[in-house]
Formats: sequence, structure tokens, C-alpha cells
Amino acid sequence: MTATSDDLAYGYADLPGLMSLMTGDEKHGPAATSTLDALWVLYDRVLRVSPATADAPVRDRFLLSKGHGPMAYYAVLAAKGFFPASLLPGFGSYDSPLGHHPDRMLIPGAEIGSGSLGHGLPLAVGTALGLRAQGLAVARVWVLIGDAELDEGSNHEAIAFAPAAGLDRLHTLVIDNSSATHGWPGGIASRFEAAGWSAATVDGRDHEALYQAFTAPHPGRPHAVVARVEPKTA
Repeated sequence: MTATSDDLAYGYADLPGLMSLMTGDEKHGPAATSTLDALWVLYDRVLRVSPATADAPVRDRFLLSKGHGPMAYYAVLAAKGFFPASLLPGFGSYDSPLGHHPDRMLIPGAEIGSGSLGHGLPLAVGTALGLRAQGLAVARVWVLIGDAELDEGSNHEAIAFAPAAGLDRLHTLVIDNSSATHGWPGGIASRFEAAGWSAATVDGRDHEALYQAFTAPHPGRPHAVVARVEPKTA
């Protein structure tokens, strides 16, 4: 399921068109579009992973915890050549690898199967620990979670554990579309900072602000970026 050279000529401006190829009653459009810009900046400018290195031990790992709205993720992976864009119209169909939740056994570049809230950040902690144990310190771990996932206690255990374990190769991207039931004085970033993380809050549609936050130095600490986007309306 390798992309052809024709599939590699996509840029950010092509993503809405790629997403429009995916239809259906359970596409979770707002959940997908909220992640589009942050995903693009990560894959276009930050992550050290490509179709050619998708199985390389030293690759960066990206874990999509917010897997119940994967259309933007699929669009970005297709744009970057992980699989042919011709697969996108089959999204959610019986014989398509592109399910309503990503399946790591079916989708090149996907590191985890996801969609159930609260799993991604704990899995990212375990991934960072495993890479360190294997001596693969060059590999970075990124996980994208939704703000509503912070209602799940498993995430708070992971938030507390990561700084104590010295997981400075771990990065959490929180997409804040005002879906969380709970909140914290000072905002979501303050929750991470209180546990010992480096944290920043940025406009989730501003590509340069996202890039600067993604690449900010954070020696000795895990790093969290809260990307604020328009509130979810549906």
C-alpha cells in the first residue's frame, strides 16, 4: 500500500480536498478538523518519520489518541505518501483499511489503534520508557489528545509520572476545542506545569506559532503544547 509519485505532490492547501473525499454518517467532522493544522505542522516540519522510515527503530513516534475523528490524520498521512490518496473515498467502508478508528495493523505510519478516550498518553509514556530502555534516546514520542480526554483519570496518572521518570523525549499535544467537562485555574497548560512539565499554549491555526511551540527547548522535562481552536459546535 505504498503511495505513488503522483500522490506525493500534496501540500497544506490540498488537505480540505483530501478530507472531502471521506464521507459517511460517523465521520466526526469537528473532531477531525480541529486537529488539521497541528497535524500538518508536525508531519511537515517536526516529526522525523516518513514512508521510507516508518519502521526504522530511530524514527519519531506519533500516537493519535484522539482517534475517534481520524479524517485529518488520514488526509495528512496520504498527503505525505504513507498510503495512496485513492484509498480515502473508501473511508469507513467494510473492506477499507481506513476505519472510523485507526488500526495500526492496517495503516502505514500508525503506531497505535485508538479512539477510546484516555489511552494515548499512558501508551506514549510506555513508549518513551521502552525506547529509553532500548537505548534509542534519539527517538522522540509525540501524542495528540483532545481536551475532553483530560476528564479521564488515566491521563492524570501519566501526567504525574512522566516528569518524575525524566521522560524528556515525550511531547503531548492537546487540542483544546472547549470540549472538556472539567477545567483548571490558569488553563490546561497549568495542569501540566504543576506536575513538572514544560508547557505552552498557542493558536491551533497559526502554523508558525505551532512550530515554535513544538520545537521549544525543554531540557530534562516532558513538553506539552495546548493548541486552542474554535469551540466544538456539533
